[in-house]
Amino acid sequence: MNYNYNDGGRADAGLKGDTDCGIRAMAIACEISYSEARAKLKEASAKGKLGSRAISRGIYKEDLAAALAELGWHWESAPKMIGRKARCEDLTGTVIARQARHFVAVIDGIPQDTWDTSERMVYGYWAKK
Repeated sequence: MNYNYNDGGRADAGLKGDTDCGIRAMAIACEISYSEARAKLKEASAKGKLGSRAISRGIYKEDLAAALAELGWHWESAPKMIGRKARCEDLTGTVIARQARHFVAVIDGIPQDTWDTSERMVYGYWAKK
C-alpha cells in the first residue's frame, strides 16, 4: 500500500462512513475543515448539475470544479506516461485527482484517502493557481 489514511476530518465532524470522496479531497487539499468543504460543495452543487440532490450520494465533477475555482484552483490534464496511464505517484505538490468515479487528495504523489487508490488511473487533477 502506498497511501496515507486520511478522512479529511469527517470523524471529527461527527459523521460516520466514507461516501464523500469529493468533500474529503477538498478538505485535505484546501486545508479547510470538513464542515467548510461540505458547505462549499453543497452550495456549488445546489447551483450546478446536482441541484437539490443530497451531496452525500456523490458529487459531479462540474460542481467540484466550480467550488474549487472559487478558491483559486484550476484543471490540468493528467501527465502523459510511456507504456501506462498516469497514477497518483506521478503527481507533484498538493492536488485533487479525478479517477474513475472517485476524487482523491494527493500530496507529493501519495494519495490521502480512506482506502488505497494509488494504482487507479488518474484522468486529470485540480491544482492551486
